[in-house]
Amino acid sequence: MRTKILSGRFLIAAGTLLAAAASLSAQDVKSLSLENAVNLALQNNHLLNIRKLQVEEKQMKVNEDRVKYLPVIGIGGSYQYNNNLPVLTIEQGRFGQLPYGGVMIPLPAIDEVFELGSHNVYNAGVTFYQPITQIGKINAGVQYSKTEMQIAETEETKAMFLVRQGVEKLFFGLLIVHKQIEEAELKVSLAKTKLHDVETALAAGKTTESSRYGLSASVADEEQNLLKLKIQYDDYASDLIHLTGLDPADNLVPEPVEPENLAGNIPSIDTSLSIASSSNNDLRIAALNKTKADYSIRASKYSYLPDLGILGGYTWQDGLDIYPKNNTYIGASLKWNLNDAFSNRMVQKQRIYLKQQAEENLLNTREQVDRDIAKAYRKLSQSEELIKVAGKVVEYRREDLKIQSDRRKSGLNLEADLLAAQAALAKSEADLYAAQLNYRISLSELKILIGTF
Repeated sequence: MRTKILSGRFLIAAGTLLAAAASLSAQDVKSLSLENAVNLALQNNHLLNIRKLQVEEKQMKVNEDRVKYLPVIGIGGSYQYNNNLPVLTIEQGRFGQLPYGGVMIPLPAIDEVFELGSHNVYNAGVTFYQPITQIGKINAGVQYSKTEMQIAETEETKAMFLVRQGVEKLFFGLLIVHKQIEEAELKVSLAKTKLHDVETALAAGKTTESSRYGLSASVADEEQNLLKLKIQYDDYASDLIHLTGLDPADNLVPEPVEPENLAGNIPSIDTSLSIASSSNNDLRIAALNKTKADYSIRASKYSYLPDLGILGGYTWQDGLDIYPKNNTYIGASLKWNLNDAFSNRMVQKQRIYLKQQAEENLLNTREQVDRDIAKAYRKLSQSEELIKVAGKVVEYRREDLKIQSDRRKSGLNLEADLLAAQAALAKSEADLYAAQLNYRISLSELKILIGTF
């Protein structure tokens, strides 16, 4: 009968958090798989949404710069009321005199006054200007904006990787702490059993008060450790809820990940720097910054050229008689600001220094990524070895538990001995699970570095 009670206590202590959460009537239990957690985070993460909007912003900047290829077209009109009108006066005799019947008649005979317009003046027109020599500078500007858009896209991909990795770390952290809670609950049960045995012995006069106080302190220590783990679990769950956009009122319960889904084929992973150069996000950003500096230098070279372009237009006016009502014109415009030509030399030197900085940053990033890949690969191999060792420990602990169970059925050991074996097995299983999850985290870090996550 006592063995059955023991087994029931063990099953309760080693049960899943789903059963524990079901007892919380004030909260809704939210079971969450790793895949669903990642998908929710990618959909609801605000920082990732900001990255997506930044890509859209840069795309609009590219479209804005492309408009500069087209002629600059201006349409306008105006109305003006003139209080005083211009006049044309032809004085008497301006065109000479005409003899008539012995009399000289002046031409014109009197002063003639002509108003050259009206009080109300209307005009409207359209003009265009097509740049020619600045086309190269405009093209460099478009390529510069395209490079910025590519950087924004790479930043979005990098943010996506980090969000996925963040979800995995929190999710796996919850699973590890869950296993540790199972172990801690068994240790609490073991400490209470030992305390109960000592209290029984104390009642029989076979021990002292000191032993009871010492074991009471051990029970308190184990309960304190269990409480710390539960607090840690709540913190991880809160962070994961925030990252995935779930309701904070939900009691989050992560679904276990099968060990076979945590492994990866290390030899099949290409860790060469040549692959990472085209896929690693940090390397791509560093290379794009160098490309952006190249385009800025190219644009500054075109700034030395004069601004030559074709212009034309059409105007209509009503109210001024000395100007035609309709007029179409076409021509060319040439502007060259010599001061800008001299100041552009300083601008070009600044951009050359920026390019040199980008080149140095690219070299440094390449070296750093190479070191990080080697370190991640080493951690992955070490994690694989830890899994093998932890697996052996679990096998030995299971065999020990089986022996202790048989001895308990035969009455050859105490309840505390069985609980100690159960706690040791729970600890070894937690260590194995932690090693498997750490392997998966190391694998994710390596895939992020080589750009295949």
